[in-house]
Order: sequence, then structure tokens, then C-alpha cells
Amino acid sequence: MKRLLITVCTYNEVENIRLLIPELRSVAPHADILVIDDNSPDGTGAAVAALATADRQVRLLHRPAKTGLGGALLAGVRHAINNDYEQLLNLDADFSHSPAYIPDLLKTAETCDVAIGSRYVTGGGVVGWNLKRHVMSRAVNIYARLFLGLRTRDNSGSYRCYNVDKLREINWDLTVAHGYAFLEEVLFRCQQVGCTFGETPIVFEDRRFGVTKINWKEVAAAMWVILRLGLQRLAGP
Repeated sequence: MKRLLITVCTYNEVENIRLLIPELRSVAPHADILVIDDNSPDGTGAAVAALATADRQVRLLHRPAKTGLGGALLAGVRHAINNDYEQLLNLDADFSHSPAYIPDLLKTAETCDVAIGSRYVTGGGVVGWNLKRHVMSRAVNIYARLFLGLRTRDNSGSYRCYNVDKLREINWDLTVAHGYAFLEEVLFRCQQVGCTFGETPIVFEDRRFGVTKINWKEVAAAMWVILRLGLQRLAGP
């Protein structure tokens, strides 16, 4: 069985994380779990630290401030590379990504370098969104496929499993995204090093507790980053 690291990025997710970690342990008992917390004022970090004292496979990576999802995800990538994991699986902390899909994601990862839990393939879907969220998500995905040449259907979701050996081939110092646009950028970087991709259907459900961090400002920032990367792609190596 491959060495698996599960990463969860958090900011004010104390209610969710207390429930999520036991579920992760039940579906992937062989995995190590790394919670990357951006100094949540609601005590998320302290809750994870308490859980880690009872479970050596649970770890907390404390970041001093909230500086964007991209930085937190990149910290997880670097941790997986530096600690010789073979697979890196990331999911959201708010139960929008059900841990029940992890076995399907790992099975898909057996035949590709990047396995994506996809809302936009047959069998996938979304529950609980309003029209604005649907429009934002669809627009960003179409835009990413157009400018970055991606063929995958769901490029803006974070529920993914990566082959860490391929992540080692990427120069992470070149990344430009700090927020949610990192999700599209990492697929672009993986594409550049010849990764193969697969998608398995998931049903995305709205969060159990707390409030979403996505907004039009994040969408605009993502569009700008994707445009920059698209221009790089056109310019060539």
C-alpha cells in the first residue's frame, strides 16, 4: 500500500474538523492526515492539536496568518515531497467533499498521475448551490480549459489525489496564484510535466457549518491568474 498523505486546509472550521478527522481515519486508516490551519481565531488549530495527541497519524501545520488557499495547498505539497509520501490527497474541511469518495479516488489514482473528484462528469453533481455559485464555477472551468488547454472537466475543485513523484518534477517557486486560482494552476503545472489525468464522479454538497470563503473577488483573481498562465503557455517554454 502506497504512503498516503491527506491534507485539509482550514480557516474557522472547528465544528467540521472535529467530525471530519474520525471519518478520514475510518475510510483511510493507513493515511497520515495533515491539517494546515491559517491561525483560525475559532480554535480550529487547538482542536486539531488535541486530536493529534491521541493519534500519531494526525498532524497540525500552523501558519501564522490567513494568506490564501494557494499558499496553504502549496505547504501541503511541499510537506508531501519533503517527507517522501507517494500519494497526496486533498479535500475540503467542510464536508462538501464526502470522505466516502476516497476509495474511488484512490482507485482512479492507480491508473493516472492526477485523480480528480469531479462534479462535471457523468454521475457527478452539486447539491445546495444558488445560481450565482453555479455560474461562477462553470465560468472558471470553461475559462481554464480555454486558456490553459486543460481537458479535464472539473478544474476548480480541490478534491484530488496526486502522484508525488510527478509533483517533484515541478518548480514550485514559479507558482503565481495565492488564492483559489492555485487549483487551476496546479493542473497546468502538472500538465507541463506530462501528468496523466483521470476523473471520478462526486456529488458536492454545501458545507455543514460555517460560511463559504469563495466570492466574486476570488473569481476575478482566478481569471487574472489563468490569463497570465495562458499567455505563458502561448509564449512557450
